[in-house]
Amino acid sequence: KIYLPFDAGYDNGNMPAILNALHKHQVHATFFVVGTLIREKPELIREIVDAGHTIGNHTMTHPDMSGISTKEAFQKQLEDEATGKEMTKFYRPPQGIYSVENLEMAKEMGYHTFFWSLAYVDWYQDNQPDPQEAIEKLTRRIHPGAIVLLHSTSSTNAQILDELLNKWEDMGYSFHSLNELIEHS
Repeated sequence: KIYLPFDAGYDNGNMPAILNALHKHQVHATFFVVGTLIREKPELIREIVDAGHTIGNHTMTHPDMSGISTKEAFQKQLEDEATGKEMTKFYRPPQGIYSVENLEMAKEMGYHTFFWSLAYVDWYQDNQPDPQEAIEKLTRRIHPGAIVLLHSTSSTNAQILDELLNKWEDMGYSFHSLNELIEHS
């Protein structure tokens, strides 16, 4: 089993290729979305939801959450935005930076916090990884139960996703929703 969440801070035109590859392979992903993207591109969020994917919370403004110590400030970063449906209570701290208090606050608000077990540097817009090197890294490092961190802003990910999903399928992996992890916990 592999779980595919994407971090989505803004839209730069890569989403159609990513959504097409996910659709082709019948993968239901989770998109951890920053609030500014929800406000700026509500039609894109509806498209993601209508395609059967889950929208998770990646905060309103992508701050270092470990420096937020009051529940009020924390709640302000996790305010639900209009996605056309009630937002799924999935949370991913920006850059994986958190405090134990943050995790407790998220839990008290009904959120399930998700990190990752596999990532590669795909988030620098002006320094995208070589596609073949990216496929090699991601196939070499994949493991059963992997939660793979990918960024929807990555042009490399948009370019390689179909081929990467094919390779993982050929390796015997299947794709599952983060919802399954909640149901089995």
